[in-house]
Amino acid sequence: MNSQISFATDGSQYLTFTLGGEEYGVEILKVQEIKGYSAITPIPNTPSYVKGVMNLRGAIIPIVDLRAKLAMSEAAYNQFTVIIVVRVGAKTVGVVVDAVSDVLNIPTKDIQATPDFGAQVDARFISGLAKAGEKLVVLLDIEKVLGGDAALLTSSN
Repeated sequence: MNSQISFATDGSQYLTFTLGGEEYGVEILKVQEIKGYSAITPIPNTPSYVKGVMNLRGAIIPIVDLRAKLAMSEAAYNQFTVIIVVRVGAKTVGVVVDAVSDVLNIPTKDIQATPDFGAQVDARFISGLAKAGEKLVVLLDIEKVLGGDAALLTSSN
């Protein structure tokens, strides 16, 4: 297997991660960095899925627990828990996930529309489904997942 990442012209690259044993992906172009889980300062009167804020090289960014945001069951953080720092519009937000898996090159032809059924994640947050080997990867539209919250959480009053 070639260890270099190739850039597809007919698709996109996705950073894949796990939440509750399921595989999810976000467009790699939205990802700023990946950090090990570290101390977060809680902020009162925020939604339950907002864990607080952290200092990222001088910038204070909100941290959202993606499990809680997607109404999944709670899980204890462990040595694999990471924060994926993403850009949502002009805002930077950290999202807590169970573990990061891989960067996948997914051709457009391999991305299927979201089926209309009762899924664990709200269908409006899903941009598509892709097969990666034997696994099915749920591709999240991180802009829709965090869009309204990012503006609210990082606005200065």
